[in-house]
Amino acid sequence: MAQGVRATTTRKALAGAVLASALVLAGCAQPDPGPTAAVNSELQLPADYSATGPGALVSATRLPTIDRRLLRVTSVAAHITYNSTSGVDGSAQVVSGSVFAPSGTPPEGGWPVIVFGHGTTGVLSDCAPSLSPNLLGAADAVRALVTLGYVMVVPDYQGLGTIDSYHPYLDATTAGYNMIDAASAARKLVPESSERWVAFGVSQGGQASWAANELIAGYGAQDTRLIGSVSVSPAADITGLADMAAEGTLSPQQRIAMVLILSSLKNAHPDLDLDDYRRGLVQEKWDLLAGCSTDATEDRLSVAEQVPPEDLRPSTPEALDVLRGYLNQMSGLPRAPASAPMFVVHGDADDVVPVVWTTEAVRRACDMGDTVASFIAGGRGHGDFDPIVSLDWIMKRFDDAPADSTCGVEGGPSILKTT
Repeated sequence: MAQGVRATTTRKALAGAVLASALVLAGCAQPDPGPTAAVNSELQLPADYSATGPGALVSATRLPTIDRRLLRVTSVAAHITYNSTSGVDGSAQVVSGSVFAPSGTPPEGGWPVIVFGHGTTGVLSDCAPSLSPNLLGAADAVRALVTLGYVMVVPDYQGLGTIDSYHPYLDATTAGYNMIDAASAARKLVPESSERWVAFGVSQGGQASWAANELIAGYGAQDTRLIGSVSVSPAADITGLADMAAEGTLSPQQRIAMVLILSSLKNAHPDLDLDDYRRGLVQEKWDLLAGCSTDATEDRLSVAEQVPPEDLRPSTPEALDVLRGYLNQMSGLPRAPASAPMFVVHGDADDVVPVVWTTEAVRRACDMGDTVASFIAGGRGHGDFDPIVSLDWIMKRFDDAPADSTCGVEGGPSILKTT
């Protein structure tokens, strides 16, 4: 297949994956066939299991029930577990994920690697993409990029896909570490992989890829080299959700996100009194609202649309301050200069992460000296656009082309034309 045709196909698949990731948080994702039971019954794949510490590969097993169209273009389709680090308390964690390698002969220097950070799927252990035959909607994008010659790595994030830990939802440091360590673990399974990789993420994953770019310099990852990060509709700084809850202006999608945030915060901080932040319909339907994105999606969104403002309003000014502090601690990007160029794209009609939050985060990143290509998609919602420019940008990073920056450009981020 000609490179141009394959690139066009890949762009379409990426667009679908971005939209699917956005719909996950909105509660509109299509029902999934369910987790694959074959993961634990397959024999261990040959790999380098000798490493210790963050990035060490713990296990790798076949994924025989993954989408057959994906299996046809891969030489390796594996469920993995690997060592990583909690960003909450610094503890060692075992994280799951999946790895897909192209068929054929790798180019000089090895197959280029993309670590794909998925959007919100929930906070429960069975909300992991690696347990889903279609990777919770990401399989088409992964297949298209594998066809183009990329090793694709999809971390589940801490607490998703494993039962030994909770999922620290929207904790940027944890997800960033998980992305970095996934790249290292994949090389131990696919030795034909290049040391060079790009972090590409959507929504929650956009936050993760941004954080990975900031964290990697001080994290000690020696066997991989991050050459860029793409953040589509990133949850870079969600501190403003606290004040929106107090003002009663949360959108239905933000109400679902707030329930997931509170559920995760309760695990991280057992002394947090949830009743300071939930009551009425939210308290009554808590389990539904905090479930996996593919479970009872229509019911979840219907309930979220009916939630009155007072049901998620912090009970006191002190409770508001506590929530605001936790949200800033979890997100609050940027925190440090990035190690590699960044690409950030956002829709100006986003009712989950308002575009003003992202443009302000980009401005602070520019002030730190980062190289950022920032774009706004006019009239588009949370990931509701074709990220065609991001694919071109990724290809240029692997081609060692100079990275463009919109920092300092009069008028701010460029407007991304969409069709």
